[in-house]
Amino acid sequence: MKFPKLKSDTILAPMAGVTDVAFRVLCRKYGAGMAVTEMISANALARRNKRTLGMIDIVAAEKPRVIQLFGQNVEMLVKAAKYCEDKCEVLDLNFGCPATKIIKQGAGSALLERPNKIGEIVKAVSSAIKIPVTCKLRLGIRKNNINIVEVAKVCEEAGAAMIAIHARTQKQGYTGKADWSWIKNVKDSLGVPVAGNGDVCSVEDYVRMKKETGCDFVMIGRGVVGNPYLFKQIEQFNKKGSYSERDRKQQIEDFFEYLESAEKYKVGFLHVKFHAQSFTKGFIGASRVRDKIGRAKSFEEIEKVMKTLE
Repeated sequence: MKFPKLKSDTILAPMAGVTDVAFRVLCRKYGAGMAVTEMISANALARRNKRTLGMIDIVAAEKPRVIQLFGQNVEMLVKAAKYCEDKCEVLDLNFGCPATKIIKQGAGSALLERPNKIGEIVKAVSSAIKIPVTCKLRLGIRKNNINIVEVAKVCEEAGAAMIAIHARTQKQGYTGKADWSWIKNVKDSLGVPVAGNGDVCSVEDYVRMKKETGCDFVMIGRGVVGNPYLFKQIEQFNKKGSYSERDRKQQIEDFFEYLESAEKYKVGFLHVKFHAQSFTKGFIGASRVRDKIGRAKSFEEIEKVMKTLE
């Protein structure tokens, strides 16, 4: 299956504890061409775990909707993929998460050491469902063992419709600098679209990644936490060649737009608290405000604290 045509070449990256439905909808509204859910355990989903079922919080406003699964058991991944098939337009497989608890399961970026296993998973899942399957990868386990081109080719040959690359190794986690040269290497080696990910925090970063790598899409994660307006700025730049700066007023407006959506879609309180704290970045006395948010017990308390910033 081919990857769908998007209205924009920017994608909101999947982030555990961050990319809830309200944040995804806000990013889509501001110009992201696509937004990916938090990663979901294929094993838990295949067993119809109640809490995991609740993580599938996608809505029509997100189309094309994307659910991301992680796991290493082929049978469970196929079962989970079939469950998701009529709920989204794209299914993403996570082969990049560096979290210790995921690696201990032999999933996420642990699978980068097993390219053949990745190929088996991608082939089984893409053959079992009628929607495009994409893959999220890292460069490799460590700097002296980068195998991203090999793994990306395996994914393409097994049926992946798009490859997203976080340009760090597993050992780097989220530290150090992303090496975009590998994104270019993969783009030059594949026929399917490639999304570059890592260290894009501004319009200038977006432009530079596109120019240096030739990637089809720019996937942005931590760069939009507390600043989904970046998608709007990129959209403005692509249309007019310039963009508006985000002032403090806009920053607060963005949060209240998120909060309204969070209440509408019944987003969990911990998610809202996290985002409230993220939206205070750059304000005078922000640490004191974040402390107050941390002690808040309700949406109303968070709203009251955030209004003091106005």
